[in-house]
Amino acid sequence: MFSNPNKNIAQFRLTHGMNVADIGSGSGAYAIAASEIIGDGVLYAVDVQKEMLSILDSEAKKLRLNNIRTIWGDVEREAGTKIADSVIDACILSNVLFQIDNKDACIVEVKRILKPGGKVLVVDWSDSWSGMGPHKDLVHSEGQTYALFEKHKMKPVEEIMAGDHHYGIIFKYEG
Repeated sequence: MFSNPNKNIAQFRLTHGMNVADIGSGSGAYAIAASEIIGDGVLYAVDVQKEMLSILDSEAKKLRLNNIRTIWGDVEREAGTKIADSVIDACILSNVLFQIDNKDACIVEVKRILKPGGKVLVVDWSDSWSGMGPHKDLVHSEGQTYALFEKHKMKPVEEIMAGDHHYGIIFKYEG
């Protein structure tokens, strides 16, 4: 079974009114799940692929989710998300780490947009299975993820059940 965005977001414990960033949102499964919970909060969906953001815009309109703001941006660049400093309560990085080259720049950008005390949900592939998931050389292991976030002074606070082929970790940014 693949990772279930609704179940993973439920374990992230978002609340009404939060501002959330979904980095590498793709077509928006996590953005939509989070958007429905945060109500009048704002969900910023950031992706480098304009076509994915277009799909998300269409789906959000169809579902009448008016709190989603799509942003064509690059998390590997300074201020690449185009989100202001310290405005995000929670950030989602789902199936992103294996895709980006400059993981340190990604974490620096995530910290820039997070409020002190903000949290990050990381969900990524735990391995590669004969054509399912990323190539084995691209998998960013759970151990590597812990090391990356701890290097940037972000504290792990909880592991979630993210599916048979994924791991999930929640980190906190002390600020």
